Amino acid sequence: MFKLWGKVYKENRMIKDTVVRMDEQNLSRDLLTNTCMDKLCDIFDIQHPMWLKDNDKEYPVYGRTTFKQDHFIEEIDFDLFEIEIIEDEDSKNA
Repeated sequence: MFKLWGKVYKENRMIKDTVVRMDEQNLSRDLLTNTCMDKLCDIFDIQHPMWLKDNDKEYPVYGRTTFKQDHFIEEIDFDLFEIEIIEDEDSKNA
C-alpha cells in the first residue's frame, strides 16, 4: 500500500494534514505520487503545484518534498505544502 501524507503550513504551524492511500500494486511510484497529490490538492482545495528541479532532488532521497509560492501559478494563502511518503512496516522489512 502506498501512503502519502500531505501537510499545509502557515506561519510555521501545520493548519491542515491528511494521509491518502492507494492499493494499486502495479503502478509506478511517480504515478502513485501524482494521483495521491491530486487527491490531496482536492481535499485541501489548493491548486496542483508545479514539480521543479528541487523536488526531483529531494523526493527520491528523502521521500518528502515541499512546495512554496514559486511552485504555484496563482497566489497561495499558506506558506508551504509538503508531501511525505509513509512507509509501511511490511515494506520496510521486505
